[in-house]
Amino acid sequence: MIRPINKRISGFNWESHKYNWWENLESKVGEIAKAGFTSVWLPPPTHSFSPQGYTPQNLYSLNTNYGSEHHLKALLAKMKQHKLRSMADIVINHRVGTTQGRGGIYNRFDGIPLSWDEHAVTSDTGGLGNRKTGAIFQGFPNIDHTQDFVRKDIIGWLRWLRHNVGFEDFRFDFAKGFSAKYVKEYIEAAKPLFCVGEYWDSCNYRGSSLDYNQDSHRQRIINWIDGTGQLSAAFDFTTKGILQEAVKGEFWRLRDGQGKPPGVMGWWPSRSVTFVDNHDTGSTQAHWPFPSDHIMEGYAYILTHPGIPTVFYDHLFEWGNSIRNQIAKLIDVRKREGIESRSSMRILEAKQNLYSAIIGDKVCMKIGSASWCPSASHTQWELATSGHNYAVWRKQ
Repeated sequence: MIRPINKRISGFNWESHKYNWWENLESKVGEIAKAGFTSVWLPPPTHSFSPQGYTPQNLYSLNTNYGSEHHLKALLAKMKQHKLRSMADIVINHRVGTTQGRGGIYNRFDGIPLSWDEHAVTSDTGGLGNRKTGAIFQGFPNIDHTQDFVRKDIIGWLRWLRHNVGFEDFRFDFAKGFSAKYVKEYIEAAKPLFCVGEYWDSCNYRGSSLDYNQDSHRQRIINWIDGTGQLSAAFDFTTKGILQEAVKGEFWRLRDGQGKPPGVMGWWPSRSVTFVDNHDTGSTQAHWPFPSDHIMEGYAYILTHPGIPTVFYDHLFEWGNSIRNQIAKLIDVRKREGIESRSSMRILEAKQNLYSAIIGDKVCMKIGSASWCPSASHTQWELATSGHNYAVWRKQ
């Protein structure tokens, strides 16, 4: 069962490993809680070949470039005091070996816990296991989840993270790399309170132009959620892809052919984890960045709409006080007016320079350069917060 969380912060960027991160975050826990967040997504907590944590090796070592085991546990304890849930980044699609095995590839894991041999690695990434059940993550041994001994070991490790280390939520990295049925098995065994998968698939483009209809894209994400037995939510990459084109003066994109939001949010909002950017899409990697001069329009959309919104660390702490205060005001409106992942909504306008909607019959919002305010014929609205090209109203 998913226990939904209202507002999440992705608590790191691609360079965080350079800055004693567990200590840095511990110093900000009070501020994060005061801002109204309920969960913090942390970077991978266990030893990795690369400093960012996404090429795991010794899965039972909590001493990383982000800090020591002591500092991690101090951070988790402080988060619990402030009623902030901790989300572990679970990287189990691939693993870096310690010794060379078959073919001269580092596909053996001798000398560390979970000392697997080449049979734990898929045959299409240099191992003696079975073929992949999903997309290949190039350049590294990909873990063969079809092997009973592998799944048993992963379950043991996830239970350790959940019940011994104290993480409450899980984020599954590169979720399209292995069958969703294994994610279901892992969730059922480890019993995290909430899970989200990174099923990052390319949106539909014609040349460099994003297609209006992204139904097949969001359907692939929904199929993955179904494959987990509906036990996991998923990042709403469909909404991100459409929203970051819409803010350039194409707000007609934000209403699908049935009059609903065009991302996963429009079909299954309680499983849609919305976001503007994260350590991959933004930060110094900038694989798919949101237009920087439209960031607040993005947040005005996701923080007033159904789904489970996520705020990027950089936007809250590194883009200046003005952006931070604007985000905090939007979070306050969401909390005060009781907007939840399943809140009802009605789109009023979706055209070139304007998008407007009513959410939960309590909040009205608009983004875009066009001047607009809600009709006062039936409801008296008062301005709750506003900024460049966005405004949010609540019922008086």
